[in-house]
Amino acid sequence: MKRYFIYLSYDGTDYHGWQIQPNGKSVQEDLEHALTTLLRETVSITGAGRTDAGVHARMMVAHFETLQDIDTKQLTYKLNKFLNQSIVIHEIMPVTEDLHARFSATSRTYHYFIHTRKDPFCRKYSCQILYPLDFPLMNQAAAILTEYEDFGAFCKSHTDVKTTLCHVTQAEWVQIDEHHWYFEITANRFLRNMVRAVVGTLIDVGRHRLTIEAFRKVIESGERTSAGESMPGHALFLERITY
Repeated sequence: MKRYFIYLSYDGTDYHGWQIQPNGKSVQEDLEHALTTLLRETVSITGAGRTDAGVHARMMVAHFETLQDIDTKQLTYKLNKFLNQSIVIHEIMPVTEDLHARFSATSRTYHYFIHTRKDPFCRKYSCQILYPLDFPLMNQAAAILTEYEDFGAFCKSHTDVKTTLCHVTQAEWVQIDEHHWYFEITANRFLRNMVRAVVGTLIDVGRHRLTIEAFRKVIESGERTSAGESMPGHALFLERITY
């Protein structure tokens, strides 16, 4: 068997996430269908992660295996013609069998976008927040994330994860202009719903509803009910994956 990596981007607006769902359209399903059709064999793909419903990926990596020798440039071209406008394939490349799209990844980076005044041109990809936010205080809290390893407080309840340990190496709010910001976070792995829960809790800090010390206690509690609300998925982007 020959293994290939696929580098792609997608707009998650019309999808129920990356992973195949029993009752919803997924990116994985559309990509597997396209590969199966074009290669004329049943193809299964493994992604570097699982984005939730409505979440986007500026960079996603997946792998698949086949007995065929593939013209990667030609297959890239055919996939982009076959797939709808929500998915673009950037590159397909052969890799050794010991490289795994998910387990070989060393870090992932997410961005969560917000805007602080009404903006019709970013409403589909950014979360509008009109109340005042204390961004310096939010950055103080964000920096604390790199001091901890257990993020059970930000994990969606009743999931089948074996561990809630993650190594966060970067977490900060970045200003684009006067009214547009994004939260950037990098870690070796993420829990389901983790980024949106972290952002929701940091928003509580920015509204002065939660102190820095209270933010620490949320993390240390390990309880999802202690953290803030989960923010909407449409403003979240998987930005980078490193190997």
